[in-house]
Parts: sequence; structure tokens; C-alpha cells
Amino acid sequence: MKNKKLATIVAVGLMAALVFVGNYLQIKIPNGVLITRIHFGNSMCILAGLLFGALPGGLASGIGAGLYDLLDPVYIVSAPFTFLSKFAMGFVCGYIAKSEKRLGSETAHTFLSAAVGQLVYIVLYVGKTYISQRILGYEVGTALTASATNLLTSSVNAVIAVAVAVPLFAMLKKPLEATYFRDIVDARRERLEHTAKNIVIVIAFIAIAALAIWLGTLKK
Repeated sequence: MKNKKLATIVAVGLMAALVFVGNYLQIKIPNGVLITRIHFGNSMCILAGLLFGALPGGLASGIGAGLYDLLDPVYIVSAPFTFLSKFAMGFVCGYIAKSEKRLGSETAHTFLSAAVGQLVYIVLYVGKTYISQRILGYEVGTALTASATNLLTSSVNAVIAVAVAVPLFAMLKKPLEATYFRDIVDARRERLEHTAKNIVIVIAFIAIAALAIWLGTLKK
């Protein structure tokens, strides 16, 4: 058990570093109100969830992306929400990936996990963009324009993330099963005994995400 916990900590740290670096492989796109980006950070978030499951994948995603925002003056105010939204991406992807119930082939299930994780992030990110713009006093048209631009770039990032992460997962899964990370990579999600805990996590996440949006707009 101790070895598995240590392996999980190492896995979170390793994937958080990859998420952090992946965010620097980017193209920044000003949209008149905000600056949005096409980057490879989300690929590593999805890979973390696919390889190591819900909580490790969520933590690695949130920590890596949150640190990137903290070190960039343009995004520093958004760091709390970035942590939460990226956590959601990795968590949901890992939760589905490690499910006992599989959708058809392993490849189909992997694609589903990656796609749903990305969809959750896109909804949160675009929703946050619109709400924050309205709170800051921008007109509906301006807020919709910013949201539409972010939706477009988020969709491009989603395609890149799935296209990169799924093949990487297929290549890395078996080699990692022969390493110290075997128990995490091979783990399946716990069943009914952890349902209540997962519900609490989701409710807490929604509450904190709403607070992060509000605080972020106040600081701006």
C-alpha cells in the first residue's frame, strides 16, 4: 500500500511537469478582449487521466496548468479556475478510463474517456468566459464573441489532445505495466463504496469553481 501511494505521488509529479511544459508549446491568439491559446497542455492532462485514473490525473492536470498560469502575468488571475477546470478534465477522463464497464473495444473506450474529459473542460471554460465577461460589464455581443473565439480554440485543443494522448497511452501502457507504476496503470475504479465520495467531490468542485469565477472577476 505504501509503495502504491508513493508511486501515485511520483506519477502526479511527473505528469504535472509534463502538463506544465506542454502549456509552453503554444500559439497565443488575441481575440480583442482576451488572449486564448492553442497548446499541448491538454494532451498531457488527458494522458494523465488515461494512465493513472481520476484523482491522480485530476491533480496532475490542475497542478501543472495552475502553475503555468501563476508564472504568466496574463493568466495569473485565472490560476484558481484553471486548476479547477483542468482538474475536472483529468478527473473525468480518468474516472471513465478506469471504469469496470467498458465501451466496446479498449480503443473505443479510451477515445470516449478522452473526448468526455475534453467536453467537460470546454463547457467549463467557455461558460466561465461568458459569465466573467458579463460580470465585468461587457455587452452580450462582446461576451459572445469572446466565448465563440475561445470555443473555437478549445475545440482545436480538444482535437489535438485526443489525437496526441490516445496514441501515447497505447504506446506507454504496456511498458509502464512493467514498472513501478504497474498497480496504478492496471487499477480499475472502485465500485459502489466510493460513489458517495465521488458525489461529494463533484458538488464541492462546482461550488469552488463558481467562487473562483467570482473572485477572478473581482480582481480584474
